Amino acid sequence: MADNTETVAETDKQPRSVRVVLLALMIAMLLAMLDNMIVGTAMPTIVGELGGLEHLSWVVTAYTLATAASTPIWGKLGDMYGRKGAFMTSIVLFLIGSALSGMAQDMGQLIGFRAIQGLGAGGLMVGVMAIIGDLIPPRERGKYQGMMAGVMAFAMILGPLVGGTITDHWGWRWSFYINLPLGVVALLAVSAVLHLPKKRVEAKIDYLGAGLLALGISSIVLVTTWGGSEYAWGSARIMELIGIGVAALVGFVFWQTKAAAPVVPLHIFKSRNFTLMSIIGFITGFVMFGAVLFLPLYQQSVQGASATNSGLLLLPMLGAMLAVSMVAGRVTTNSGRYKVFPLVGSVLMIVGLFLLAQMDTETTRLTSGLYMAVLGAGMGCLMQITMLVAQNSVEMKDMGVASSSTTLFRTLGSSFGVAIMGALFNHRVQDVMAERAGALGSKVTEQSAQLDAASLAKLPVVAREAYQHAVSSGTHSAFLLGSAVAVVALVAAVFVKEVPLKGAAASKSAEDAGSGAVAKETVAETV
Repeated sequence: MADNTETVAETDKQPRSVRVVLLALMIAMLLAMLDNMIVGTAMPTIVGELGGLEHLSWVVTAYTLATAASTPIWGKLGDMYGRKGAFMTSIVLFLIGSALSGMAQDMGQLIGFRAIQGLGAGGLMVGVMAIIGDLIPPRERGKYQGMMAGVMAFAMILGPLVGGTITDHWGWRWSFYINLPLGVVALLAVSAVLHLPKKRVEAKIDYLGAGLLALGISSIVLVTTWGGSEYAWGSARIMELIGIGVAALVGFVFWQTKAAAPVVPLHIFKSRNFTLMSIIGFITGFVMFGAVLFLPLYQQSVQGASATNSGLLLLPMLGAMLAVSMVAGRVTTNSGRYKVFPLVGSVLMIVGLFLLAQMDTETTRLTSGLYMAVLGAGMGCLMQITMLVAQNSVEMKDMGVASSSTTLFRTLGSSFGVAIMGALFNHRVQDVMAERAGALGSKVTEQSAQLDAASLAKLPVVAREAYQHAVSSGTHSAFLLGSAVAVVALVAAVFVKEVPLKGAAASKSAEDAGSGAVAKETVAETV
């Protein structure tokens, strides 16, 4: 009883500082999402100074691999040893990786330091989601969806612009150093004002399970990253990676049934809603990152938009996503009903992708902007609802692994989306270029189907017009595939069961009494 009283006293401190905690969490989320977009803009300058052009892809791949492989492990560590400690450790690791990356003297060092940075990044997003899951009951959590969607939109719009500005005026090393002051602010705020019940589980970490999972995820990410670019899809290297990945994941699933403290307890997948949300999250990642890749390419190559403000090109999609996410969160909080959002979101996603597939060389920016807004509205219905329902489907002790698993499925979905839609796009562009411009067209796209603005401007008029038609055809095929894949999300949404959100009974009193009621509800769930 004494322990419970201490927990209540400690958690009652939370309402007075919950906004500071949430601000720190949003900064940490911003760090995780902004980094790749800033660094991507700085990459030409980095290669110019450090050399090692042949290793360029590894600067991104090392970060992505480390992030994906460590995500479920961070979730489990938070469940076992306490969310606050695991989260602060991931921030420190991310900042160490950022500082070292900024000091790198050659490409090999940069790749290694980016891997360290990625290991920390794996715990940032998971920590944010799991801590919000600890602090705020699911019924109240909808209010904060707009904040999370806003951070995502902010990162995607301003990332390339900020990266270009920093690189031009301060040098590429500040693309990494900029993380340090933000990270320190988040670290100090979390340390000072976040009060969560301390926990310690006696079970040992499942090292074998963690190793098998990391190996399986790494193989999958490498297949989707290298397939069709570094190596042909049917090459021996890709087949080897597929074999290793499948064997590692099958071994992982088998071992999780035997392990004393499994990295990903398989019993969480017995919840129908959790499994369905994992599927919907995978499809959302597949669609979203495919759209983020191809929409700016289409607008720059076909509609003549400037590459400098490439993030702004996505504003109709991201703005709609933010607005709808805020509305969905507020409605969920007020009514406790949520099934309508996966259903409507999936339909809008299918329709939006189908409309985007109809774009051609004559499509205006206004029309494409409207199509993007439809897609953005669909993703706004899905982005945070998937995490909310997944967390609502598990016990508090599994909050970390639930958050990390949902995040991981979305990450893997994005890897598959970029790879598969990219392969289809490239194949279609090369075919159309060969048809319309003959040998010249084939030569133009021999190295890459994606040309930058400078390369495009140097092309003869015939080749340039052929390329515009080719990009239109490529985006048509990619978005049509995305629309077909999104049907899977709609089927999954149909089978979602609307289980009452935890904390629903206390929702009214929470609104009347302020955040104190939220804290008491949190204590009730935690204890």
